[in-house]
Amino acid sequence: MNAPFARMNGLGNRILVVDMRGRGDHVSAQAAIALADSRETAFDQIMAIHDPRLGGTDQRIVILNADGSEAGACGNGTRCVVSALSAETDQKQFTFETAGGVISAKEIEGGMIAVDMGVPRFGWQDIPLSEPFQDTRHIELAVGPADDPIVHSPAVVSMGNPHAVFFVDEDVWSYQLEQFGPLVENHPIFPERANVSIAHVRDKTTIDLRTWERGVGLTEACGSAACAAAVSAVRRHRTGRHVTVNLPGGPLDLLWREDDHVIMTGATEWEWSGMLNPATGTFRRDQEAMDA
Repeated sequence: MNAPFARMNGLGNRILVVDMRGRGDHVSAQAAIALADSRETAFDQIMAIHDPRLGGTDQRIVILNADGSEAGACGNGTRCVVSALSAETDQKQFTFETAGGVISAKEIEGGMIAVDMGVPRFGWQDIPLSEPFQDTRHIELAVGPADDPIVHSPAVVSMGNPHAVFFVDEDVWSYQLEQFGPLVENHPIFPERANVSIAHVRDKTTIDLRTWERGVGLTEACGSAACAAAVSAVRRHRTGRHVTVNLPGGPLDLLWREDDHVIMTGATEWEWSGMLNPATGTFRRDQEAMDA
């Protein structure tokens, strides 16, 4: 049986929100790969909404990458889910179970969505890393020649998924992230692979960021990477706890509260809707969207 879905985006981060409520099956890895290979449905993450399992949660979200692997967190995708559910029910605040933990989110003024991304984890075993590092503000990892590396000493952190953030002094567009991103993503130090970002701190309140997302590739926006960059910049005494993170797709507002929760606020956009087969990935667009 087909499932309804919506093609949305969060700052250009391409999201498919699939409604799997009231059923026992899942969006398969085969379906995810097929949808990612189609020009119309190419995505960065699938956000599959399932019935809740945990008390105190509204829904369970299963997050899939373009290669069919499961992700633990997706801030931009979560904002899209809230936008879709809010339009359907007029409910403004939600709590979700995800593989990366329980997160809450709400729609605020102007249609913006604020997501509580939880508490960052800095312990090497929590990220996880394959060997101990006592100080994860910078670990011994470099790309390029040993005497003149392209980037080196990333901050590492888990925001429900592992991140490596390389801070650079030059413009983030001057680095060929598409070349070394996959090398770092699959480095043995990251047993679960990693999201790889280049961050440039412009001032105490502004960070520019580009991200190579594990299982996806270069992306217009990655919410959890923006969170990782923001908290890592604070740990390195580069910024305050409230910053704007500029992504290729647009800005996100990041606040690392005193209770250690990271609040990410940004916009979403609905594009079109349709029906898909969660086993195979075959789909059709709604006629209204096709006629528009």
